[in-house]
Amino acid sequence: MSENNKYVIDEEREEREIQAKYDELIAACNALRPLSEKDSQDIFRAYTMAKKAHSGTRRKSGEPYIFHPLAVALIAVQEVGLGPIAVICALLHDVVEDTDITLDDLREVFGPRVAVIVDGVTKIEDVILMQNSESKQAENYRKILLSMCDDVYVIFLKICDRLHNMRTLDSMKDTKKLAISSETQYLYIPLAHRLGLYNIKTELEELVMKYTDPVHYGEIASKIAHSGVTAEQLRSCLVQPIREMLDSHNVRYTIKTRIKSVFSCWKKMENKGVPFNEIFDLYAMRIILDVPPEQEKEECFKVYAMITSHFRPHPDRFRDWITTPKNNGYESLHTTVMTPIGRWVEIQIRTERMDTIAEKGMAAHFLYKEQHPDETTQNNPVEEWLMQIRSSLENSEKSALDLVEEFKQTLYTNEIYIFTPKGETIILPNHSTVLDFAFAVHTDLGLHCIGAKVNAKVVPIGYVLHSGDQVEVLKSKRTEPTDEWVEIARTSHAKECLRDWLRERRKDFREEGERRFAELAKKLKIPVTVNNIARLRHHLKLNNDIDLYYKLATGSCGEKEMALCFGKDKGSPRLIFLDAYKNLFGNHQNSKVETPIAETFNTANGRAFLLDKDYERFETIPAPCCKPVQGDQVVGIVQNGQILVHRSNCKEAMNEMARHENHIVRAKWREGETMSFLTGVALTMIDRKGLLQDITRLLSEDLDLYIRAITLEASEGVGRGIIMVYVSDLEVLNGLIERLQSIKGVGEVKRI
Repeated sequence: MSENNKYVIDEEREEREIQAKYDELIAACNALRPLSEKDSQDIFRAYTMAKKAHSGTRRKSGEPYIFHPLAVALIAVQEVGLGPIAVICALLHDVVEDTDITLDDLREVFGPRVAVIVDGVTKIEDVILMQNSESKQAENYRKILLSMCDDVYVIFLKICDRLHNMRTLDSMKDTKKLAISSETQYLYIPLAHRLGLYNIKTELEELVMKYTDPVHYGEIASKIAHSGVTAEQLRSCLVQPIREMLDSHNVRYTIKTRIKSVFSCWKKMENKGVPFNEIFDLYAMRIILDVPPEQEKEECFKVYAMITSHFRPHPDRFRDWITTPKNNGYESLHTTVMTPIGRWVEIQIRTERMDTIAEKGMAAHFLYKEQHPDETTQNNPVEEWLMQIRSSLENSEKSALDLVEEFKQTLYTNEIYIFTPKGETIILPNHSTVLDFAFAVHTDLGLHCIGAKVNAKVVPIGYVLHSGDQVEVLKSKRTEPTDEWVEIARTSHAKECLRDWLRERRKDFREEGERRFAELAKKLKIPVTVNNIARLRHHLKLNNDIDLYYKLATGSCGEKEMALCFGKDKGSPRLIFLDAYKNLFGNHQNSKVETPIAETFNTANGRAFLLDKDYERFETIPAPCCKPVQGDQVVGIVQNGQILVHRSNCKEAMNEMARHENHIVRAKWREGETMSFLTGVALTMIDRKGLLQDITRLLSEDLDLYIRAITLEASEGVGRGIIMVYVSDLEVLNGLIERLQSIKGVGEVKRI
């Protein structure tokens, strides 16, 4: 809460508000499904326990703490659709962490399931003593994910908890806002996406952008707010004709319309390089049909045929998620049509059942299962997914950070549908290879795969599959996996199988590896100690000693690597390019190009920044990844004995803050300092004679900027380039971008 709206404590008013919030919660529960007498008693018992436990405790805003669990419980009911068990756990989700109540107390009063869920939601607050622990936050993530595998309500409640925390973030200090927003971006938004909670995901994205990139958020929100005239025109030229059409065919339906969110607009502007006024799918419409289950597919396609007979559909924007639902159960028909006012509008066609699944995601499935416990389901994709997660997370040889990073990679992945020679369907993540398919069929088939016939054509194990391919795996008992296979595999299941197999085989090399380490250590005059073995392992970025000894025994790690690790060799010199030039030099993904930190700031010291007093002794350097300039909103990250100052919306900074909250330092620009900052812009253009001359004249003569470097290249009339210049502040940089865009032939200009 802002200083201008400080919370005023009034205990009588607060008691009335608490009771009103509880009454609202009970009404929401009964609206979802009438509560039984036992459920009502248990919810009241949980409410009473939580209210008493949190008595006298207040949130940062000044409000009674009980407001928070009541709000989380209401979100669980109204926005996710969960039932009484979730309400009880939401009311109690902080009592073990913040009060004297124990899990045993909860188990005795409410039973084992409530205790398991609350334990899963509770953070790890003790010092982590695990050898490979790199981050307490990562250990918390790991605990949440493992608990989710026992009961998925854990993650539903964590998402509800996070949503309310994000909604009430204003009362927190700036560094805490950035830390919580970064955690949300790092894990909770991908999880909401994977669980099908799209409305919650969208709101979380909006709130994260609001706190990490307030300038762009405000600009786009303002533009959306002023687009009401177009929205009204669309209602008259699209919605009304469709209503008349559906009414004439006696279709029972509901129509909902929406405007693209601020974050979605920004993401499209960034990814596609288009200005706001060229976002053609800013508007969308949803048609929800009231039809019996057995007629759903037929009626949805009938409505699709009606609409596309009156409005021209975009040929590349049709999606049939009814015939082939998404892995989280999402079903709908999507098409994009051209309207009479020249706007593309996406139309989604679905039934009420499909809409419930689309709004509530996997929660709809679990709520149904909770209400119908006697019904059995086979091949449930949700349960299979949770089993895969548990299998991966229980690998104790990986660090928590590695486990969470690997898990995150599965969350946004689209799916492809591959067919066996007998016509059976195997669902795989997009970009999966023949090797992934082989392991999906059977582990032994994957371990001995030598290739496959894809649509009758022989291809290697690394061939990337496409939806609809028919695959016959070829195998040989003489073939065995190698290290390269782990890189070829894309799915976590295939990678785990390969790593397990390689790990077992490598155990035979331990004795030879130990002998080789001792031999090299003696030559380099390095003591043979457990710490030195661990140091070499970390230097090679290996997870365990087995892999280290294997590399030593086979010669892939030798004297050179050990000398570099223990400082016995200075190494060979490297070419250093500005980071901005990576894309212009071959395959930048595999290059070793680095940015010298000092190049990003011509004074290479921290005089430009004010820090918390505890960190004033640290050397402070602008981060080379996002190159902040005077006027950017910034945050400091402690790293390698220095403080790197990032833009607050920098992806690298947000990932670091999400994993290491204790590394965050408050930073702001020092007023009155005049300095120059090296930054860059990337531009695309239509090539013409004299273009480079016009650009250099603008920079040197008109704007009087010092040019560090210019790289331009053109092919078939289209050019791209990068300009590195020194600027004094954000206003000068924005002015440069605007002036460059005014040059004839220059298209997109983007800060790098």
